[in-house]
Amino acid sequence: MNDDNLPILQGTLDILVLKSLTNQPLHGYAVARWIRKTTDDALQIEEGALYTALHRLEKRRWIESSWGL
Repeated sequence: MNDDNLPILQGTLDILVLKSLTNQPLHGYAVARWIRKTTDDALQIEEGALYTALHRLEKRRWIESSWGL
């Protein structure tokens, strides 16, 4: 496995997601975009991993989701 394909640790992803949400609510795509921008494209999170992390954080009640237009 080369350095471009190293898996991100679960705790690291959770911290990045929480950090992305500190100033404003964001939808999943915006969280992924924030992570890419903040890391200068070093980390590109797959949707499956991101939404799993969001669900895990919501289950722990560290974040809450909302639906709306």
